[in-house]
Amino acid sequence: MHRPPTSLRKIMTRPRRPAGTRAGDTHPAGHRPAGHLPAGPRPTGPRPPAGRPPGRQDPRRPSGSRPRRIPAQPPPHPAELFTELLLLVLSGQRPVHAVARHVAHTAYDDLVRLAELLPLRSVGGHRPAVLRVGHYEVRPGVFEVFARVGAGPALRALAFRLHQGDDERWRCTAVEVA
Repeated sequence: MHRPPTSLRKIMTRPRRPAGTRAGDTHPAGHRPAGHLPAGPRPTGPRPPAGRPPGRQDPRRPSGSRPRRIPAQPPPHPAELFTELLLLVLSGQRPVHAVARHVAHTAYDDLVRLAELLPLRSVGGHRPAVLRVGHYEVRPGVFEVFARVGAGPALRALAFRLHQGDDERWRCTAVEVA
């Protein structure tokens, strides 16, 4: 009698798996732990685009389109940044020394005096907010800034002067509140 090659003998003598199980399964059919996929053929069609699960239809982004890029915003003007900083100090939300490196010597003394009075404090539970900021360039590197600050029904005016130093940093050199 003719004997089959060794590789075929292994296949022919291997015990048969129960129906509904896969190679390597140690659980009987219908008793798999959660998360296991049922046995069956693997899909062979074209794959969906990378990053999207198969069959997902995302209404926010049509198939095949690229996300739109948001153009970079220019940095805020120094007048806007300093208005927010001064508002925080003059409303008592930040200590005066938090802005010390951004304020020149005489303006720092004025700011300390004003901060003690809390001219931009909350009114009736309403926190102060900057409503409008404007600036005038006196000469290159020098701005006079004016801002309208509101807290509930109260309106206040904030004015200050900014100088750009030799180190390209902006410093506040005068502060007024009305």
